[in-house]
Amino acid sequence: MSQLIFGFEDLYKINAIPTLVLSIGLLGIIGILLTLGRRLDSAMKLERFGIPIALLVGAIGFLIGPYGPFSLLPERVLDTWMKLPTPLLTLVFATLMLGRPIPRVGGLWKPVASQALLGLLLGFGQYVVGGVIVLSFLLPHLGVDPLMGCIIEVGFEGGHGAAAIMGDSFRKLGFPEGLDLGFAMATVGLLASTLLGSGLVVIGRFLGWLVPADKLINNDLNDVDMEFKPLEQFRLLLCNFALAGFAVLIGIFLLYCFRLSSIYVGDISKQVILAFPVFPLALMGSFFVRFIIEKTENTQLVSSLFQREIGILSTDLLIITAMAGLNLPLLVNYWVPISILAIGGLVWNLAGMLIFSRLFFSEEWFERAIAEFGNSTGVAASGLLLLRLADPRNSTNTLPVFSVKQLFLQPLLSGGLITVIAPLFISNFGLKGWTVFCGLISLFLCVLAISLQSKYTKAFNTN
Repeated sequence: MSQLIFGFEDLYKINAIPTLVLSIGLLGIIGILLTLGRRLDSAMKLERFGIPIALLVGAIGFLIGPYGPFSLLPERVLDTWMKLPTPLLTLVFATLMLGRPIPRVGGLWKPVASQALLGLLLGFGQYVVGGVIVLSFLLPHLGVDPLMGCIIEVGFEGGHGAAAIMGDSFRKLGFPEGLDLGFAMATVGLLASTLLGSGLVVIGRFLGWLVPADKLINNDLNDVDMEFKPLEQFRLLLCNFALAGFAVLIGIFLLYCFRLSSIYVGDISKQVILAFPVFPLALMGSFFVRFIIEKTENTQLVSSLFQREIGILSTDLLIITAMAGLNLPLLVNYWVPISILAIGGLVWNLAGMLIFSRLFFSEEWFERAIAEFGNSTGVAASGLLLLRLADPRNSTNTLPVFSVKQLFLQPLLSGGLITVIAPLFISNFGLKGWTVFCGLISLFLCVLAISLQSKYTKAFNTN
């Protein structure tokens, strides 16, 4: 009997196609049901109160997942799903610039600059908070690895995609637990971003912090989007998937060229290049495709509606797969350091959301701050999700500002260059030196942002 069982096990190892088909098929069915269910009146009411339907579906996924009480979802399916955060996040970034006209930088550079400064402050501040917590408590009392000072930024800013990529770097630096802890922190950040962010949107709406939804309605959809023509819409949908895929291919090509250059640099620089992820470059690919479309006057090929739906669906599936794979045994084993680091990171992000944003932004502060809170707690996909809750009709200028800001900041934080450099710096020069460096950068960013805001406020009053 045991030989028969092992025979089937070996057969599965040889032929993994059924599991792949089952995994992608289940996810596809969930995606279709999500897309249809999001349009139901009850789901729209829930999202209006800051409760995304993806969060509820993700909770069901956890209940039937391998670590849930019912365990109906095969572990092999979950293993496949846990490889999807990076592709899903890459697809989100591939649609980010495609669905909207390229903004004129002349009128956006001031808000983009202030948005970028807040994003940089939150990212570098997470290293400061993590470093202080590890140096003052976790290292002397629990004997954790100093590289845990990176976990907040990797999990919160980078998410599951960055955690998966950085896991190999952590392993090479003698910190193999970094992969699992990064996934755990990313899951906590994603849940906290959705729950706290949604609560903040409800509070902001109650206190009148949000721009009124009827102030301005931007209707940027193509005419074909508003008409019910099944064949035409299906063709347009395929075309928009192809455009997003082309943006991803450009990102992959740029990453390939980037990695080819690693043979001409030193060991540390080579490690940085080889660990660099693809999704920041997919954002550049999205910008490039949109630029070509506008220059060739073929904007009718792209649909704002479909690009937004592709991005939203990818975000929802990212949340669902992450919640279904919530590893409770891991969180139980590391609940003390994970809890302390998560609380410290959330307090810092909330301070950025409610305090620093008031100093950095002169208008539409809540919408711009909630997008940055989501990005700094549960990656850019969560930032877009919270922005959609706070500004469902695009009544503010936040989306183009946030999109342009991502074009410059994504290659640095959230799995970019700084995320890759941090563990290498800590291994070579120590956590204390990195924490001091990030603290000085954070202080400089605060002074610069407040100075710029004061300068433009005086100029506005003079005029």
